[in-house]
Amino acid sequence: MSDLRIDDLIYEWNDKEENEDHFPPKIMVTDETLRDGLQSPSITQPDIEDKVSLLYLMNDLGISYADLGLPGAGPRFRDEVAIMAKEIATQGMNIRPQSAARTLVADIEPIVSASQEAGIPIEACIFVGSSPVRQYVEGWTIDQLRGLIEESVGFAVNHEIPVLFVTEDTTRARPEDLKALYKTAIEAGAQRICLCDTVGNATPRGVRVLTTFIREFLEEMGVDVGIDWHGHRDRGLDIANSLAALSTGADRVHACALGVGERSGNTAMELLLVNLRLLGLIDNDIHKIKEYTEMVSKTTRTPMPYNKPIVGPDAFRTATGVHAAAVAKALHTQDKWLGDIVYSGVPADMIGRRQRIEVGPMSGLHNVRFWLEQHNLCVSDECMEAILEAAKRSSKVLTYDEIVAVIKNLEPAAV
Repeated sequence: MSDLRIDDLIYEWNDKEENEDHFPPKIMVTDETLRDGLQSPSITQPDIEDKVSLLYLMNDLGISYADLGLPGAGPRFRDEVAIMAKEIATQGMNIRPQSAARTLVADIEPIVSASQEAGIPIEACIFVGSSPVRQYVEGWTIDQLRGLIEESVGFAVNHEIPVLFVTEDTTRARPEDLKALYKTAIEAGAQRICLCDTVGNATPRGVRVLTTFIREFLEEMGVDVGIDWHGHRDRGLDIANSLAALSTGADRVHACALGVGERSGNTAMELLLVNLRLLGLIDNDIHKIKEYTEMVSKTTRTPMPYNKPIVGPDAFRTATGVHAAAVAKALHTQDKWLGDIVYSGVPADMIGRRQRIEVGPMSGLHNVRFWLEQHNLCVSDECMEAILEAAKRSSKVLTYDEIVAVIKNLEPAAV
């Protein structure tokens, strides 16, 4: 093996900017798939057995917390939260349970009940709308909201339920309103607060300004309260915004498998974990990302786009001659990691996948040769030329059967 290092082959512009990023020493991740993710109007609700199986995959991925649902939505949801929390407790999982609730005692009572049944604390994520537009539409006043917060947070704390206080639509709320709502929740006993980009309105710059403002506000209060970030992807800025929040004060971020959720969805968990790994901010074993996302796709009947980053069928697959030639040459060296970086920004091996080369109309002989090697087939140069000619005539990538048919026509004994 050579002495080559990745720094010898890639100039990393992402590390060159002089900035004031201050990532926390420990980053936590909350999985919202089973709560916010299931609020998508296009998904199918998984049954409880599948939800429990997903919990195990979340735990294997090193995810810190899982929101198990909204028990105030009805007895079925309350019972499922209790079942999943009990599984976490009895199996000694590392993942910790959460449940969402409005600022109503009636929503928090089922969390208390489920927690007592499971024998484990369930963090209550108590939320209320905070932006001027929500206040106007709902006819709320800040004083009314503060009263609801005092009652609901106080009820949870009195029943030994840890509280994450969540302001919906934080990224469009007035600074003075946020201060008033957070101060009320903290004084009532909330241990953490959550900044929400509920409609995906924020940009990374706005997130940094907001998170810095809230961090400085907490410092002025002299309280040790953690900051969560919950982002949606209406503008496609979910990952960038999550990283911006972590770099300026947040230490826990929320995401959903495949980015499922209302409208355009939430921050995508698979992308979040991979980016945190590549930045050296977590060291989780994330080899089961594909299994995790495929299970969510199957159980919620969410289609997997072919070009989905990280987990889509084409994420590590090429049929283009120039690309395939470079990948094939790299994979033939003794430095096998080279094949994972020459035409890929994400190492496939990190998530238990591998580079794939197909044969299609834009392919060259490198594609054919490598494809044959991958399938343990050895044929003549004439046969490889015939396969390439068939690919050039095609309007799509050739299937296994189509390539084998070309080989059989020329060299029956080779198959």
